[in-house]
Formats: sequence, C-alpha cells, structure tokens
Amino acid sequence: MSNKEVKAALKSARDAIRNKEYKEALKHCKTVLKQEKNNYNAWVFIGLAAAELEQPDQAKGAYKKAAELEPNQLLAWQGLANLYEKSNQADVKGDLADVYQKLLELYERGDKQKWCDVCNKLVELYRQEKKYLEVARAWHKLIQIKQEGGADNAELHQLWKKMIQLLAESTQNQDNETEQLLLTAFEHAVNSSDSVPSEEHQNLCKDFIQCLSKFPHETLRLKKTCDDMMALYPTLSYPLEVLCLHFIQSGTFTEEALHCFSRLLEMDSSSGPGIIGSGIKCLQERKYEEAVESLTEGLQKTSQCPAAWWYLAQAQMKMHKHREAVLSCNQALKTVGPLESPGLQQKNLILQLKAEALIKIADADAAEEAIIALEQIVGASSDPLLLAFRGQAYLNEGLVDQASKISQELLLSHPDLAEAHALEGLIRYSQKNYEQAEKSFQNAIERRAEIAEYHQYLGLTYWFMSDETKKDKGKTLTHFLKAAKLDSYLGSVFCCLGNYYRDIAGDRSRARGCYKKAFELDGTEESGTAAVDLSVELGDMDTALSILNEVTEKASAGTAKWAWLHRGLYYLRTGQPSQAVADLQAALRADPKDANCWESLGEAYLSRGSYTTALKSFTKASELNPELVYSIYRAAAIEQILGKYEDAIAAYQQILKKTKDYVPALKGLGECYLMLARSALDKYLDGKAVDYIEQALEFFTRATKCRPDVSSLWKLLGDTCTSVHVVSPAKVNVQVLGSLLGKNADKQMLKKSELLSLGGRCYSRALKLMPLPNIWCDLGINYYRQAEHLTAMGTDMNEISELLEKSLQCLKKAVRLDSKSHLYWNALGVVASCSAIGNYALAQHSFIKSVQAEQINVVAWTNLGVLYLATGNIEQAHEAFKIAQSLEPSYLMCWIGQALIAEKVGSYDTMDLFRHTTELSMHTEGAKGYAHWVCSTLQDKTNRNTELYLYNIVQMNAIPAAQVVLSKYTERIPDDASAFTMLGYLNEYLHLKRQATDAYQRAASLLKNSEDTEKYIIAMQNYGRSLCAIGQCDKAIEVYTSVPLTEFDGIVGIALAYFKKGLLQESIKAYERALSVAESEQDKAHILTALAIIEYKQNKVDAAKTLLFKCSLKEPSTESLKALCTLGLVKWDATLATAALKELLKHIKGADSIYERCLITSAVYALQGRNVGVQRQVSKAIHSNPDNPALWSLLSRLVPLYTPQNAKAGAVAGNIAHMLDLNHGKEVLLNIAVNQLAAGCHSLEDQKNNPLKNIQKAIHLCPDNPAAWAVLMAACHAENTIVCLSNTESKRTDLEMTLVSTISAKTGENSLPANYTQALEDWSLCQAITILEETGRISEAEALCIKGLKSCPEHPGLFLLLRQVQCKQLLQSHKELPDTILEELRKTVMTSSTVAAWQWLAKVYQSQRMMVAAEMCYRKSLQLASQQGSWNGKLSSLLRLAMLALEICMANVSNEHWPSLVQEATTEALKLSSCPLAALLQALLQYNSKKGARETRRMLERLVYQPGNPETIVSVARWYLLQHLYAKDDYELIDVLVENAKANGDVRALELNKKLSASA
Repeated sequence: MSNKEVKAALKSARDAIRNKEYKEALKHCKTVLKQEKNNYNAWVFIGLAAAELEQPDQAKGAYKKAAELEPNQLLAWQGLANLYEKSNQADVKGDLADVYQKLLELYERGDKQKWCDVCNKLVELYRQEKKYLEVARAWHKLIQIKQEGGADNAELHQLWKKMIQLLAESTQNQDNETEQLLLTAFEHAVNSSDSVPSEEHQNLCKDFIQCLSKFPHETLRLKKTCDDMMALYPTLSYPLEVLCLHFIQSGTFTEEALHCFSRLLEMDSSSGPGIIGSGIKCLQERKYEEAVESLTEGLQKTSQCPAAWWYLAQAQMKMHKHREAVLSCNQALKTVGPLESPGLQQKNLILQLKAEALIKIADADAAEEAIIALEQIVGASSDPLLLAFRGQAYLNEGLVDQASKISQELLLSHPDLAEAHALEGLIRYSQKNYEQAEKSFQNAIERRAEIAEYHQYLGLTYWFMSDETKKDKGKTLTHFLKAAKLDSYLGSVFCCLGNYYRDIAGDRSRARGCYKKAFELDGTEESGTAAVDLSVELGDMDTALSILNEVTEKASAGTAKWAWLHRGLYYLRTGQPSQAVADLQAALRADPKDANCWESLGEAYLSRGSYTTALKSFTKASELNPELVYSIYRAAAIEQILGKYEDAIAAYQQILKKTKDYVPALKGLGECYLMLARSALDKYLDGKAVDYIEQALEFFTRATKCRPDVSSLWKLLGDTCTSVHVVSPAKVNVQVLGSLLGKNADKQMLKKSELLSLGGRCYSRALKLMPLPNIWCDLGINYYRQAEHLTAMGTDMNEISELLEKSLQCLKKAVRLDSKSHLYWNALGVVASCSAIGNYALAQHSFIKSVQAEQINVVAWTNLGVLYLATGNIEQAHEAFKIAQSLEPSYLMCWIGQALIAEKVGSYDTMDLFRHTTELSMHTEGAKGYAHWVCSTLQDKTNRNTELYLYNIVQMNAIPAAQVVLSKYTERIPDDASAFTMLGYLNEYLHLKRQATDAYQRAASLLKNSEDTEKYIIAMQNYGRSLCAIGQCDKAIEVYTSVPLTEFDGIVGIALAYFKKGLLQESIKAYERALSVAESEQDKAHILTALAIIEYKQNKVDAAKTLLFKCSLKEPSTESLKALCTLGLVKWDATLATAALKELLKHIKGADSIYERCLITSAVYALQGRNVGVQRQVSKAIHSNPDNPALWSLLSRLVPLYTPQNAKAGAVAGNIAHMLDLNHGKEVLLNIAVNQLAAGCHSLEDQKNNPLKNIQKAIHLCPDNPAAWAVLMAACHAENTIVCLSNTESKRTDLEMTLVSTISAKTGENSLPANYTQALEDWSLCQAITILEETGRISEAEALCIKGLKSCPEHPGLFLLLRQVQCKQLLQSHKELPDTILEELRKTVMTSSTVAAWQWLAKVYQSQRMMVAAEMCYRKSLQLASQQGSWNGKLSSLLRLAMLALEICMANVSNEHWPSLVQEATTEALKLSSCPLAALLQALLQYNSKKGARETRRMLERLVYQPGNPETIVSVARWYLLQHLYAKDDYELIDVLVENAKANGDVRALELNKKLSASA
C-alpha cells in the first residue's frame, strides 16, 4: 500500500469516527497498521474507536502504543486521560496521575490555560488520595504559573484561600513541608486580602491562628499573628483566648501569660480560657477553693483542655477531694493530644496524679485501678516515687507482702526518700506494729516535714499505741495539730482532733468545732454524726439541723444514710411524723437491711396514724433482727389496734417465750383477750367470752405481779371482771390466779358474784395508786352491776341497797372531780333511775347535764327517753328517742324505745320497728319483741293472704330472722320460758325438729314448778308433739300421759303418738275421744281421715274407703281427698284415683299447693299410662310458676322415668332448680346426673359438667343416699365404655364390688321402703355382673350370679344373667351351639321377658348365622318395648334390627327384604328421635347399593359436617366418604375432608387417606 493509500485509509477512519461508525474505523486502522505498524494516528484512532465501543483494555493498549511511538505528542496522552477519567477502577488513579504529569510537561511550554485545567484535575486526584504534600506542591506551582502569567491580586487571593481549603484536613498528619506550605498560604491569603479590616479577613486570621495553635514549635509566629490581629481587631477576644490556651497547655505562666489572662477577662468575663487561667493563678497562690471553682467554671465552657483538667485535679487533691480528682484526670486523659514527646509527658503526669488520687481513696477497687494507671506510665518501673505509690496501692489492696517487698527495695536503693519510709510506716501501722511505725513516720518527717499525712499517721500511731501515749499532749495532740496546721484541708485530722477533745480532753465544745470542720472538709459520716450528736448534747439543734440539711440536700438516692436517719429521728422527736417518714425511707434506700432503721420508720408511721405500713415496718425489723423485742411488741400492738387480735396474741406469745415477764406483752395479751371477750359478748357467744375473760385475767394478774404499782393494770383487771355482768350466772365459772385473791392456791374458781366483787376491789386498788375520776366512775358502775346481779338472784335487799348507795357516791365523786364529762353524768343518771333508788329527779338532772356537756349524746337522750317511758310520759319519751335517732340513726337502743312506745299505743309499725332493731344489731329486748310479734302473726291463720302477712313474714324472711335472734336471746337469758316456747314454735316452722324439741323441753322444765299449771300443760303438749315429730313416740306418750288431757290438741297429739308407735287400737280410742270433743266439721273430717289411714294400716281397705267417702260427703277436706287419691294410686285403681283427683283439684287452688297438686296429678297420669302427659303437667305448672325450684326439681326427676328422649331438657331443669335454691342441691344433682346419663353425656364432651362429676358432688353433699351410689356405679360404667370406644386407658376399674357393698350398707342404714331398697340392691348386683362380664372376668361374674341366686333363687333377671355369662365363652369360641342349648336360652328369655333379654337372644342367633330368628327376636323386643311404653327400648330395638339387616346387605346377599328392612327400621327410629346412628345406617345402605351416586355423598357429608353429631358416628361416615371421593377423583373435596379429619384428630381417616393417595 502506497503512502497515498495510507492517508486515504486514515481519512476514512477519521470520517467513520466522526460518523460514529467505530467498527468501520477499526477496519481502516488495521488496514493502515498492516502497512505501517508504527503509524501514530492509526493507533490513536484505534484507541478512540475501542473506547467508544467499550473495549477499555484494547483502547488503553492502543493509546500506550501511540504514546511510546511519539511521547511528545498530545493526542495519545489526552486519549489516555479521557479513558482513565471514565474508568471506575481504583487502580487506574496512579496511572491517571502520571498521565496528568506528562500533560503538564507538554502544556507547560505552550497552552497555559490547559496546563492549569490539568493541574486542577491532578490536585483533586491527589486530594481524594489524601496525598497532601503533592496537593500542596502542585497548587503552589499553579499559583507560581498564575503569578508569572500576570494574574491580579484578587485571583491570587482566591487561589491561596483554595490552597488553605485543600490542606485544611491535613493538619493532624502533616510533614514539615506541607505544614510550611499551608502556613505560607495563610500568610499570603491574609496579606493579599483587599478589604482590611473585614469579616472575611477576620475569619482568615482566626483560621490562621487556630492552625498555628496546633503546631507547638510555631509559638513566635502564633504570638505575632495574635498581636497583629489584636492590633487590627482590638475588641475581638479570640486571639487572646488562643494565646491563653497556648500558655495553659504549655505550662507557661510568665508575667506575659498572666497579663493575657487578666486582659482576656477584662474583655470577656465569661471566657473559658480566661477563667481557667484565673483558676491556675489561684492554685499557685494556694487559694484552692477559688481555684476549683474557677477551673470548673472554665472547663464547662472550654472542656477540651487536658492541662486545665490536670490543674483542676491538682487543686482537688490539695483539698483532698480524691474521687473528684480521679474524674478530672479521666477527663484529661480523654482530651490529651498525640502521644509524642509533649503529649506523652503530659499523659504520664496525669496518670501519676490519678494513681495518687486513687491511692488516697484507700479501698481495694481504687487500689487495683491505681496499679493499672501506674502500669500505663512510661518508665514507671524506674521511678522510686511511682514505686512507692505502687507499694501503697498493694497495701490498700491487702497485698502486704508485695508492699513490703517494694518498701525494702526502696529503702535499700533510696534511703533518703521520705515516701519509702512513709510506706514502711503504713505497713507497720496496718500490722499494728506501732513502735516500728513510729520510727518510720519519724524518718519520713525528718526528710519531708511539710507532709501533713506523716504527722497525722504519727499521731494515730501514738493514739493506738497505748493509753499513755494517747493522753500525752506532746505526742498525739501535737502531731494532730501540726498536721492540721500544715494542711488545713485534711478533714480526717480534724476528726482525730475531735476524738481527742471529746474522749481525752472532755472539751465537747472544741470537739464539736473540730468535727464540724472535718465534716465541712470531707463530709464523712463519722465526723458528721459526731458533730450532730455533740450539737444535740449541747442543745444547739439549729447547728445539728443545718448539718443534716446540708448533707441531705446534696445526697443522691441511696447515700448519706446517717444524715437521713438522724434527721428522721429529730423529726420524730419533735412531732413531725410525715417528714420523719420521708427521711427514714431515704435512709433505708441506702441500707435496706438496717433493722433499727426499719423500727424507727415503724414509729414514724405509727405517729402519723398509718397503722398498716407501720406494721409492715416493725415486721420487717423483727425479720432482720429477731432479737428486737420492741419491734415485735410494736407489731403486736398495731395488730391489736387494727382488731387482728389472734395475730396480736401470737406475736405477744412470741415475746413471752423470749422474755417471760415482759409487762407490755402481758398487758397487750390481756387487752386482746378482753377485746375478744367483748366481741364475743356482742355476738352473744357467752361461753367463748367467759373463756377469753379467764385468759385476760391470767395475763393481767401476771402483769400486776411484776408491776403492782401500775394503776392502769388494776383498772384493766376491774374492767375484765365487770364485763361478765351480762352473762348468765350459770355460765360464769372463771379460774383466777390465787395471787390476785391474796391466796397461796394456784387457781381458784369464782362465780359471777365473786368475780364482780373482785372487779370492785381491783378498781379500789387502782384508785389508791391514782385517784382518777374515770376509775371512780368504773367503780360506781361495778357496784351497780353487783346490785343488779343480786337483784336477779333474789338476795337480801339491804345488801343491794348498800351497793347502790356506794355506786351513787362513787359516781357523784367522779362528777365532782370532772363535771364536764358527759359519761359520768350519764352513769349517775342510770344508777339514780333504777327502781331500787327511784330518784327520778336526780336521774333527769344527770341526763340533762350529760346532754349539756356533750351535744351529740345519743346515749343520754335514749336514757332520758327510757326514764320518761318508765314514768308514763309517753310524749316526752317519744321526743327524746326521736332526738337520739336524729343524732345517730344506727343507735339501737333508741329504736327499741320507739318500738316499745309503738307497742304501748297499739301502732301498726310495732313489728317493723322491732324488726329494724334486729337488723341494726342484737339486743335482748329487740330480739324478744320481734319474736313475739312474728309468733303472734303466725298464730293468726286468717291473715295468710293479706299484704301485711306477705310483707312482714314472707318477704322480710321473718321466721328465720326471729329464730336466729331468739336463739341468741335464750343463750344470754336461759330462764325465760316464754322465749323458749316461741323458739320451739319458730323451729317447728323451719322444720328444725330436734331444736324445737330441745326448746320445748327447756320451757316445760322452767314451768314445772310454777304456779301457772295451764302454761305448764301447754308446754308439755308442745314438748310431746315435738317428740312425736322426731320419732321418739315412747317418750311423747310418757309426756302426754304425765299431764291431764282435756283439750282437743292434746288428745289428737297422744293419738298420733300411739299411731306412730304402732299402738293402733289405743290410737283409734284417742281419735274417737278427740272426735267427741271436736267442735268444727273440719276437725272431724281430719279425724275421720286419720281413722281411715289406721284402717288401711290394718289392711281394712274397704273400711278406709268408707271413712274417706264419709268425709267427702259432708264437707270434703283436701287431706281426705288426698288420702283417697293416694289410696287409688297405691291399689292401682285408676278410676278411684282419677275421680279423687278431679274432686281434689276443685279444692286445691293457689300457689302454695302447686307442688302437691302437680305431684299427685303426674302420679295419676303415670298410672293411666300417659307418659308425655306427666311431663306436660309439670311443664305447665312451671310455666305458671317459673320461680318455684321444687317444680323444676320434680321435672328433672320425672323426665328420665317417663320421657327419656328429653333427658337433656331434664338436666337443664335440674340446673335451674339448683340455681334457684341451693337447698335442693342433694336431690337435684342426682337428677342431673341421671338425665345426663340418659342423654349419653360423658367427660370427653365436657370435663366439668358430666354425669360423673355431678354424682360425685351429690354424694359429697349426701353420702347416705344409696340411690346416689347406684348412679355413681352407672356413671363409672358409662365412662369406662367411652374410654373403651376412644382407645384410652380406663381410670375407674375394680370398683364394682365396692359400690355393691356400699349400696347394700346404705340401704340398711336408712329407713327406706323395703321394695325400694330391694330394687336398688338387685339393680346394683345385676350391673356389677354385667360389668364383670363385659371386662372379661367371666368366673367372677358367674360366682356373683350364683351367690345372688342363693339368696333369691326365683329372680329371673339373675338367672338370665347366669345363662348369659355361661354362654359368653361358648359364643367367643365361634362354635355352633346345639339346638338344646338354644332352646334352653329361649325358655330363659321367655321367663324373663324383658327388652334387653330378647335383644341378647337376637345377638346369640346372629352369632349362629340364624338371621331370620334374630330378626324375630328384635321384633319381639320392639313389641315388648311398645307395650311397656319404653322409648329407649323401642329406639334400641329398631337400631339393632336395622344393623342386623345392614350387615346382611353389606355381605352382598341378594334379597330385597333386608334393604327394605333397613329403610323401614331407620325411618321409624328417626320418627322417635333425630338419631344420628339411624342416619348413618341409611347412608351406609345407600353407599352399599350406589357407591358413586351423588346422594351417597350428600348423606355422608350431612353426617360429617353437621355440628352436634357424635365423633364415633362422624368418624365412620368420614371413612366411607373418603373412599367415595377417591372413587370419584374429587381431590378438592378430599382436601376439605382431610382438613376436617386433622381438626378432629381422626387418625383412622388420615391413615386411610395415605393408603388411597399412594395407590392413586
């Protein structure tokens, strides 16, 4: 190729590149290179085209080749620069810098502008690479080029500023050349600034100064620059601040530096460097407080100054604030500069100071930290001073051996080092080797006498050396004073001086001054506590409080315990409990295990009235220190205040175990028992109260034995003795310690009169010790109670008058001593108004004076009302009671007064008022009054349907309320015959027969010797009637015959007793006698009814009927009609029963007799075979009376007997009955369990509400009911059956025989009808045999059958069971039974002829493949169930018949009879009930005949997905449905069904799914 062609090819390549046809350009270039390998332009074009085609390596190679060929040509270098600039690779930056350098060489001789552009790029590249020296050189050369090019001053100024910006980041890591170039740039920038002064110039100067301050060797330039700036900007503080910081950091404190500090503070008083400089000056002048204050303030403003922190630490060390010094050193270490020569030296000084401070703290942790700090100091191992520090640190840490080793080495190597001798002295001092320590400290003082600590330790050495040296002023005191003089900030030495002046010199005032000084210096607990204690001793509470306030104000949470504790105790002493609580809580935050502090806190809470929290505090104190008897006592006392007497007694007893004669505990125990006695008396628990009084007397007596001089103990004894005045004398037999009676006997029994007399003597003893008016009053009341008791006992009136006179004189004495006490006036009025004195004028005067003394005085107003009522002034009495009621509406006595007034005037409100008194509280007057009105209302038979009766008796629950209060009344007053008669009457109404008998017996015994024979005869008749009611007929006859019987009620009573005893002829004679005296036709009808019952008892049914018809003809009574109807029921005479019921329903009306009416009607319906009618009759009655629990209970009892298909409803009825009235619980829970068993409920359905749980509750309530044990047996069998179906382990096995024997025992214990008990025993035996058979225990079942047949050989059910048991093994062998055996079994079933028997025979035939015979047996059982009206029998027979037919169908026997039989039987079953099993059998029949039909799927899905179906049935349906769906390949429905199986835990279905999916 010619040269021309080469040019043409290059031109074509250039054109192709211009047209962006880079591949074409490459072709042309390659053509050229084939001819000319070293063609520069071709290589350049290749580089350009390859770069555009994103082939960087080829482009790079081409450009480099071109550059090698002609290195002074620009194109290749420019191409390389462009290529590298586009590249993101980090490794090309070095190559790019080389390319830029080459371009700079090429441009330098030519295009200056392009040179500058390339230089800019190169500088930026160096800056990114942080090559600041190259940046500085390149930019400095750029500025030189610009200067040579004649650039103006403004442009050069901007270039110098740009250079400063580029090098600004490099100040930390600059070499000297970079540093000088930066400073040159600053100087040129500052000098080239056009506008001076200006903000821009000012900022440049600031930056220049800041930059210079970072270079320690540029001190002169820094000073010059600062001076120049100050000359230009005289009001600007910045240059001065920099200069001051320079002086501080360099440690230069010349006149010039101090002048700078003062000048800066004049210019800006808040300047940090200036304040720091001032602080350093104070430090040099030994003004340590001012130094610390100034340095702290300055460092808040300028915190990044390590030298300032170091100076602050030095000042703090001088003031012995060692912990603060450590913190300051830590701050200094954080801000210290690079660890080069100046920085390293500074760090070593800081670490040395930190170690010294930590050593002064003198604890193990600080010592360990000090050793770490010393190890960080460079060259520490060769510095003897630092070695001495290390030795002290070891000593503080308890490492005496290491410290001794260092001490010995230092003493050998540096014998003139004071610190070495001091270390040895400290070691000897710690070892209590005071003689050696003395020598060492003396040696240290010889070498450095200015160290205060050496003098202090020498003084301490003398202090502990011996008593002589301690008291030697020339030794101990001299050195303490020398130390205090040398170092006035050494707080510990002032504390030592305080100890000396207090303990040795006895100068408390000077000692307090020393302690106060020590506390001001170091704030230690020892000095503060001592200062406070001495201030308190000297009576200077202000000083003490000021110290405590100072500490607590500064204290953080959990510190300064001593101050909080002292101030809390101060507040407690001065009656400020709330402040005391706050302070003592703060003290406990510091030390939560201080028992004494808890005790003090308890006292504070107690003073504040916070009893519960006080109790917790005292309890905590006693837990922490069980020896704190006072805390236990205080806790017990608070329990007593809070009314927790049992807990208080236990605590007091705990104290007495430790300290037998601790009088406060004895007194507390006595008070607790006295309070318990009063509480028991308020509740009318007199027997318990007397026991408490006896115990109270014992403890009070023990207390008086220890402290006979304490008046309050004797008063408490008097109170205890007098408190028995309300108790019946028969109940008061109290044992009293002989010492109280002045006798040698251990204990002596006292009666009520003796105890009251003893109380008077105790009050007299108390008066001798302290004649207080309240004790005079108590003594007067005691005399009055004694007189009251003697009056009740019928004693000589002279003695009574004498006691009342004494009482009156004592109360007058109390009134004279304190005439303003309303209590004393009231007591005087009560005594004056008693019948034996009868001074009503004095009584009225006393009550009025009591009211005047106390305006709100309900007791005095009530007593005044009683006085007016006793004197016949009804209106005044009413007004007085009314005022009392307005003052305190809950006060009982004024209401009793109003009730008595109402009774006197014949008001209708009387009963309401008496009832209100019993609601307020118990009182004998109110109780007897209310009971009297209740009994009077009950005796009036004509008012039963009136609103007044319904409200007063029924709605107000009057009978039980009156019975309760009257029981308490008779406990308190056991000799009131009328009260016992009323109590017996009320007990009869409440069916409390034995209690009624006891009450009537007591009434009769009280009236036996009375003159009123009529009342006695009535009481005996009541007693006889109650004895007859509880079955004690012999005793009843004896009671009746002991008194003359002329009245109708008495004759009828003895007649009934004769009847119940079985003396029928005597009963007939008595009834005939009663008939002769009967006045009303109704009474005569009742007697005829009774005679009819007696005739029936004698098996004279016709005579009984005649008598009953005779009653009916005249004026039929409900009782005679009931008897007639019952006779019809007993004799299965439906006609008679129905007729009697029809007549009875005409006479029985109203809600009261609804239960009896419903019961008799249901019985008649059952006799008529109207089973559904039985349930409907009760349901109808419930609809009218939904709140009657008896009707709900009756319904739950009848449902399982007559309509078992509604068993779930029966269970609901039982639950309602239980909720309405818990008294029906015994019977209702049994009925609920029976209903649930009939409904098929079990524990897998409901763990809490199932037959087993309910029957267990029923047995727990009534364990004597044999029927409940029989139901338990059935429930256990049902649970075991369910367990068998669910393949889980049975929990209730081998209970059969236990339950059979329990049922037999319970039937023997109860007086139940013989046929009922026999039926129960027979059922339980048959059930046990069935269970044994089902569980495979054949031999046991057979033995039990034989045993049963021996006692009852004609029992068909047992005989059938025996045959069933005997056939069990034959049937299990699957052998064909001989015809003779089958015939024998048929005959046995025919004899028994029960539904279950025919079903069992059908199963036998089924096992022998005699399907037709089995069908006939099932049909026979169905027929029998229909005849008997057995719903269960019909349903079970139909289902078994359907299953028999389905089994044949599933065996694919071609006979149309069996499918139609399945359909027929299941259809009939579904008519009886919505039976899921019947639906399943229909679905399986459909599956068998039409497996793939849509109807099959629908029927099975209905069973699977319909809620409420039993899981056993659902599982079977699911199993067949899964096979159906796989047959139809319906995978979507299969997934749904599998999820359903998983949700219900159907493992069998899931396993089938695995098999079917695998085969599919």
